[in-house]
Amino acid sequence: MNLIEAIVLAIIEGLTEFLPVSSTGHMIIASSLMGIQSNEFVKLFTVAIQLGAILSVIVLYFKRFFQSIDFYIKLLIAFIPAVIFGLLFSKKIDALLESPLGVALALVIGGIVLLFVDKWFNKPVSDSTSQISHRQAFIIGLFQCLSMIPGTSRSAATIVGGMAQKLSRKAAAEFSFFLAVPTMFGATVKKLYDFYKDGYTINSQDMHLLIIGNLVAFIVALIAIRSFITFLQNRGFRLFGWYRIIIGGIILVFLLSGYNLQVI
Repeated sequence: MNLIEAIVLAIIEGLTEFLPVSSTGHMIIASSLMGIQSNEFVKLFTVAIQLGAILSVIVLYFKRFFQSIDFYIKLLIAFIPAVIFGLLFSKKIDALLESPLGVALALVIGGIVLLFVDKWFNKPVSDSTSQISHRQAFIIGLFQCLSMIPGTSRSAATIVGGMAQKLSRKAAAEFSFFLAVPTMFGATVKKLYDFYKDGYTINSQDMHLLIIGNLVAFIVALIAIRSFITFLQNRGFRLFGWYRIIIGGIILVFLLSGYNLQVI
């Protein structure tokens, strides 16, 4: 993977991580079109650049991270289901990651859900993340576990979970952003631990790519989050639903035509 390819992947990460469109699906298409060969560092890179993306959340919502101890208790409660499911089903999750077909189907099915989610949950009660109860936080955490199916989208799963708990679109999206911080940080730490445990090392060139990738992901995610909240409040999820269906359809067309797609 060269510098240009790293920057492209980082842009995709920053754009898609917090939108309900699945960063995995976009990584599949981009990496395959660019001919990036999957290896242990490339796999590490696609996870580690999430640190730049979550830093954008901390910067944008800096004051919210100091509002109360209960804020962190809620995040912990919502985070726990993902930890448990991840530990119990890590091998099955890794197997799913090897299936572009599964990613495509998850994109399409999730897209269909987003076409109707605004109608299903159109009577929100809470318009602030501070109004979320511990029980609601736990249920949203259970929804996050659905995102372990590649192509589902962590953002989509948690936002829909929040709306199902009668949160407004804005409150559900913001809690999804906050929950991304411990979830993605934990995933990155685990990936780094596994990388070094298996005997791999990061050379100076790889470190350069990681630094640039995180910086690009951070800048792009800042823009994406701001734009997403405004769009979501005004337009809802329908356009994202159609977009997911199209992306999933593109992957299916590639697969049916015999094109060699790989999940990195």
